[in-house]
Amino acid sequence: MKNILMLLLTGLLFQCTPENNSELSSIENTILSDNSDFPTGDAVVEYAKLYYGVPYYYGSANPQTGFDCSGYIHYVYTHFGIEVPRSSVDFTEVGTDVEVEEAQPGDLVLFTGTNPKNRTVGHIGIVVKNDLEGLDFIHATSGKQHAVTVTPLEGYYENRFVKVIRLI
Repeated sequence: MKNILMLLLTGLLFQCTPENNSELSSIENTILSDNSDFPTGDAVVEYAKLYYGVPYYYGSANPQTGFDCSGYIHYVYTHFGIEVPRSSVDFTEVGTDVEVEEAQPGDLVLFTGTNPKNRTVGHIGIVVKNDLEGLDFIHATSGKQHAVTVTPLEGYYENRFVKVIRLI
């Protein structure tokens, strides 16, 4: 029952925007006040989705103003009491490397910065799903969407792909 309620409320929360963040905070606190109930990768993804559409804002880890990519990851994971680096490049030597085919919801996908020839990590997202249709990840992007969004691992991002890591 709790999972069904989560899914229903998450669907409603996808429509939350910065203008109605107080409503988001109220619902978030009601559903997610006990972090110990949500230690799974699926729970991390559902929590991450609460911030879908929050604008991109460089250097920020605050949903009231926006997120950059690593600020978003930091915000989501620390909600669950999981300490993570604040900078995407610092994830390079963190966690356990996972083959793309074995990536699961809640794993982190690391990318180069905007120049794929420079193989230094410069962007990060959370795996949402990985099935026969491919891998999708949620991230705060400074690109066309300029917000937290879900993107498939293909084309532009496939060229920038570095690795997948698991923290939970």
